[in-house]
Amino acid sequence: MPTVLRLGPYRFFFYSRENAEPPHIHVERDENYGKFWLDPIALAANRGFRAHELTQLRTIVTQNQELLRERWNEFFSN
Repeated sequence: MPTVLRLGPYRFFFYSRENAEPPHIHVERDENYGKFWLDPIALAANRGFRAHELTQLRTIVTQNQELLRERWNEFFSN
């Protein structure tokens, strides 16, 4: 599970065997979990995050979209 970004209590990562899916990023905090598609940015899954936190996470993903896609491409091009 390569960690791509840590911001405050959030860890953004992807699983190493998910290259068959479109680019996306997972995020966790404590027991909460979310998944965002990267192009276009959209919530794919949520377990435990409240609406206001999902809005904040979407903003973080949007602000870091280029970095997240770059890391995805670097990892899965090998």
